[in-house]
Amino acid sequence: MLPSLDFEKYDPSGMHIIYNQWPQIAKNAYESNTKKLIRKDIKHVVFAGMGGSGSICDLFNSIFSQSKIHVDVVKGYHLPSSTTKNSIVIPISVSGNTVETISVLKEAIPVGCKIIAFSSGGKMEKICQKNHIDFHNIDMIHSPRASFVKYVYSMLKILESIIPIKRSDVYNSISKLNELSLQINSDQISSQNPSLKLAHWITSIPLIYYPWGLHTAAIRFKNSLQENAKIHVMVEDVIEACHNNIVAWENTSDVKPILIRGIDDYKKTKERYEILKKYFLQNNISYYELYSVKGDILSKIVNLVYLLDYVSIYCAILRQTDPTIVSSIDFVKSQLNL
Repeated sequence: MLPSLDFEKYDPSGMHIIYNQWPQIAKNAYESNTKKLIRKDIKHVVFAGMGGSGSICDLFNSIFSQSKIHVDVVKGYHLPSSTTKNSIVIPISVSGNTVETISVLKEAIPVGCKIIAFSSGGKMEKICQKNHIDFHNIDMIHSPRASFVKYVYSMLKILESIIPIKRSDVYNSISKLNELSLQINSDQISSQNPSLKLAHWITSIPLIYYPWGLHTAAIRFKNSLQENAKIHVMVEDVIEACHNNIVAWENTSDVKPILIRGIDDYKKTKERYEILKKYFLQNNISYYELYSVKGDILSKIVNLVYLLDYVSIYCAILRQTDPTIVSSIDFVKSQLNL
């Protein structure tokens, strides 16, 4: 039997309190008075970011997938070779000191392309000031991963002229965040809380299956479980998994499959999920299934991120682990030659 939730002891910095405020943080960020990008003739956008900032890049990549604009997401040190002076490069580092993202920013400067940088300050702000780069200072809330909605909705406002999404969809996503918060926030500790229910179910290594359109939410879930709950996690595209990963289930395993689905997934994706479920049932493999909300891509992904980030926080508390502390990441950073 897992221990009860003791937020005061195991989440002393109050990460769960910040998550309770996500819907209002999102609304305030989107309605903030900030300078917008005035440009529409864009054919190539490069997003650069790592960790929590990388999740923001992934979300915008998913949004842009519904447009004719070519998007690259860089999680590393170098710009793609396709970057030209007609590209827009958007480095994101919530801390402002991410070495990989700063490397991309520095590489973009001599290209002569448009650069729009986002951080809470740090080295990135200094570089932008020195080179007269369009820079937006967005405060970090608690941690980079907890700052997700503040950055996302601030950027939705600033990049409005090039983003293929309607204002009504943005407000719809915030409305759905409010609705979800009433079910999953830390004031709703009961068997009816869907995030807490899944957190209790995760007792060994989870394997997250996802359809391509929801890969952003799946990767973010993996990252959040690793950072917050400190557990190993695997992810698999459900279609690709049926060509390789499924064979691993022929052996007994403690791995626990989680199926992330979209209500309006492509019909062949739905078929594949049903086949996978049939295989699991025939082989007595317990699985957990959850769906995105119905609607636009922003609402689907942001609501899944909210639901699943809270799962990771509850997993941490149930395991008597502080979700905020990331000592291993601190160790890696301390060893880097800057």
